[in-house]
Amino acid sequence: MKEDPDTIIIEKVRSGAFLKVSAVHVATGLEASAVGPALEPTAVERLAIAKLRRLLAAS
Repeated sequence: MKEDPDTIIIEKVRSGAFLKVSAVHVATGLEASAVGPALEPTAVERLAIAKLRRLLAAS
């Protein structure tokens, strides 16, 4: 099975009231992360992915 070149791996780590989300682009190994309130996991994930996409566009 061939890996999709646009695959992004998401990792979420909660520490108290905060959530850190890391997004890694599999093909390039570029990583971006965002930290925000644990009560808003979707928003923090969207932010991490947006940061990663900006990094990819700049490279």
